[in-house]
Amino acid sequence: MPDVAYVNDRFLPLAEATVSIDDRGFLFGDGIYEVIRTYHGTPFQLDAHLARLKRSADALSLTLPRSLEEVARLVDEALGRGGWPESKIYMQITRGVAPRDHVFPAGVRPTFVMTVRELRPLDPALRTRGVAGVTMDDLRWGRCDIKSVNLLANVLARQRANEAGAFEALFVREGAVTEGSVSNVLIVRDGVIATTPEGHAILSGVTRQVVLELARKAGIAVQERRVPLDELRQADEIVLMGTTVEVLPVVTLDSRPVGTGRPGPIAARLHALFTEFAA
Repeated sequence: MPDVAYVNDRFLPLAEATVSIDDRGFLFGDGIYEVIRTYHGTPFQLDAHLARLKRSADALSLTLPRSLEEVARLVDEALGRGGWPESKIYMQITRGVAPRDHVFPAGVRPTFVMTVRELRPLDPALRTRGVAGVTMDDLRWGRCDIKSVNLLANVLARQRANEAGAFEALFVREGAVTEGSVSNVLIVRDGVIATTPEGHAILSGVTRQVVLELARKAGIAVQERRVPLDELRQADEIVLMGTTVEVLPVVTLDSRPVGTGRPGPIAARLHALFTEFAA
């Protein structure tokens, strides 16, 4: 089955898709993106992802080239053209093509790119045994709530985590955990979930929102508050949340065991709730 691309009003094979070297996404990282996955061929929480796309665009004074309703229809068409059992949808919107100048260009149409590839789920063994995490200074800019394509700090952190034999880098800013390089983070202490609240310090994930809502409905106490680094290190459980990782337990942090050093009961409960919700 084919991997599909959509570039500025045209569907084409992914291998043939190109954008200009004068695109401001390439020159400045002047753009936004979303990643959406399917379950049983249906985009998961599409409305929530598109609402976040609009919030990111508004924050950057970036005009979306199509309405959200039109984008949703394009997603459905792209999935039909791809035909994968499960797909990963990536969309990116930049300010467009113009000679290199920091000031916003006038009269330029935004570039709209979308790709659909086969989704390759996380190895179930990772969830069964848990993953390793490492802490790193959060050196990102001050508006992490905007899902921009400026991801260099995330790339460097994930690479350093990989070199250290870890799955994820957990960012620490001003003595408290914010989130991971590709995920949101929660901790569990004495059966209570704590996670960094929404704000400029984190990109509030769609999966995060779903997991916290499911936890509350299941009677699990949830606190959205600052989580100091010492509390992170003393947690009974640490759990990652994200579109591709779903709900994933961290069993070692900085080479030290988290809790018992095995996936804990709250992580298992949250994963079961999430799986049932997504089914």
